[in-house]
Amino acid sequence: MSQSYDIAVIAGDGVGPEVVREGLRVLEATAARFGFGIHLTQYPYGTEHWLATEEIFPDSATSEIVDQDAILLGAIGDPRAPVGLIERGVIGHLRWDLDLYVNLRPIKLYHERFCPLKDKTPADIDMVVVRENTEDAYVQKPVFENQGEPDEVATQAMRYTRAGTERIIRYAFDIAMARPRKELLLIDKANAVRAQDLYTRVFAEVAEEYPEVKTDHAYIDAACMWMIKNPEWFDVAVTTNLFGDILTDVGAMIQGGMGVAASANVHPGQLGLFEPIHGSFPKATGQNTANPLATIAAVAMMFEYLGEKEAATAVDNAVVGLLKSGAVTSLKAGAYGTDELGDMVLAELQR
Repeated sequence: MSQSYDIAVIAGDGVGPEVVREGLRVLEATAARFGFGIHLTQYPYGTEHWLATEEIFPDSATSEIVDQDAILLGAIGDPRAPVGLIERGVIGHLRWDLDLYVNLRPIKLYHERFCPLKDKTPADIDMVVVRENTEDAYVQKPVFENQGEPDEVATQAMRYTRAGTERIIRYAFDIAMARPRKELLLIDKANAVRAQDLYTRVFAEVAEEYPEVKTDHAYIDAACMWMIKNPEWFDVAVTTNLFGDILTDVGAMIQGGMGVAASANVHPGQLGLFEPIHGSFPKATGQNTANPLATIAAVAMMFEYLGEKEAATAVDNAVVGLLKSGAVTSLKAGAYGTDELGDMVLAELQR
């Protein structure tokens, strides 16, 4: 084999191990087909591991993972742990401490029968949201004053840096340049959150270097409305961490649901983490009902990041072919077995 890749695998909590299982089946079958090697290292981190050991994510594992070529993550979160403890300790740690500053979310409708919007087709829903991944309120520590008292005050800052703002905006312009329409929309709330004027100014400065890209601007509330009313207006959008988290869930719904929504968390040229955007769905753990297509789509994104473009196209085409074929009539959890959908994708890969 001419090339081999080291992949860290964190199956995580809830249905994470089940969807990752199917993602790995597709990953290994595709690698064998296209003649490159895959070396997997499984990491146990998640709520079950924390309950057994009180360990969340040790420094030794972080040191190993930074030397891997990519990370595949299932899902993190379990009601047996304090809210946010494992999420911040695993996915937050990987995003922030490894400086995976780009959260990339393609939003693409594969067939109109999966879209809840009236009269919208795949031609209307084909966009990419570029979300800043390492700044904003999520990264700041909460401060509670007079906790539990009638005059309690809770504060968590929305903090942005010029360096962080410029690099995500520049990345978004590069993504727009690579797409046929070459359109980029800045989404913020600078009229009310005046700190986001930094985004407005930096966007205008960087735009001067990309005269081929048509630019526009929207406030986050209007952007959510327009995404539902006129999704065909969107090509590439760039936004902040908090707003991007909200907007991409809206995007997942109009493309068919969380079960087909994949994402990448990357530092270009250094490391990429790939995952479905759905949660861990603890109530469905072990029931073989979770939809693995988002994880399989994340595998396609991983191949693209690794430079295995033929493999990425093959996996993407297998998912698209399956959803266009009519063999799958519902994307809801439980409509098909997790392994059944994995089998269907593998069959499409062999066509």
